[in-house]
Amino acid sequence: MRQISKLPCLPPRPLEGHKGLFGRVLVVGGNAEMIGAPVLAGSAALRMGAGLVQVAVPQSILPAAIAITPELIGLGLSNRGAMGRLVEAAEAADAIVIGPGMGQSREAQLRLMRLLKLGKPMVLDADALNLLAQQKRWPTLIKARAVLTPHPGEMARLGRFLSRADVPRDDEGRLEIAAEAARAFAQVVVLKGHRTVVTDGAQAYVNTTGDSTLSKAGAGDVLSGILGCLLGQEMPPFDAAVAAVYLHGRAGEIAGQKLGRRYALARDVTESLPQAIAEYEEHQR
Repeated sequence: MRQISKLPCLPPRPLEGHKGLFGRVLVVGGNAEMIGAPVLAGSAALRMGAGLVQVAVPQSILPAAIAITPELIGLGLSNRGAMGRLVEAAEAADAIVIGPGMGQSREAQLRLMRLLKLGKPMVLDADALNLLAQQKRWPTLIKARAVLTPHPGEMARLGRFLSRADVPRDDEGRLEIAAEAARAFAQVVVLKGHRTVVTDGAQAYVNTTGDSTLSKAGAGDVLSGILGCLLGQEMPPFDAAVAAVYLHGRAGEIAGQKLGRRYALARDVTESLPQAIAEYEEHQR
């Protein structure tokens, strides 16, 4: 397997561009106990440069979600007609992020399995991965061009498809299981943690940015939003994942340097993205 170290270029940002050029992202998630997760993902997608971001959450929490970030567009999901409206929004999107705060209800499972039938670029994170781990044959049914972003616990649950009971902690072992999963699922896998691994099974990247600033709730949602934005701007999934984990890690370092690694929140990582992106683009010149 070929290991790469060169970072891909970010999508262009022409001076005369309008929001229709920079991707429409749909974030599907949220429940009564996890209002913030889809908002963090959506806010990160906006800060990364997405032209339009829509959050599909239960109708009961939609007003609170939009109040946090009014730049987001809302889609309230209730039982009546929810699936039709969700599929319509998904078909209009350039990329979909599924899972932040979604929960593991029957309704969440039905929505996930329906969206996986669409041939769209997707980020599958959090409860989307936990729901997939409960399915019998999902790797053979998925049509989406997805990036899976498990942390080690979620990877362990997915490991049953690989006949693996545990997730190694060393770099070589993490790289091996991530590549095995990428080949088995025919998707890009981002195995999160110290020195996050990105692989499509044929090539791999081991990230060098990030520190314990990111060891807080919500940091993974921010990564999902960054990645969703890049997929929505038509970056190839592997390249988008490499750029996203690097920028996420660097933004975390910047937030930690400004506020202290102990104190910075996930929202501070999002607010540090502009400096991380500026450094990234300067390095590309």
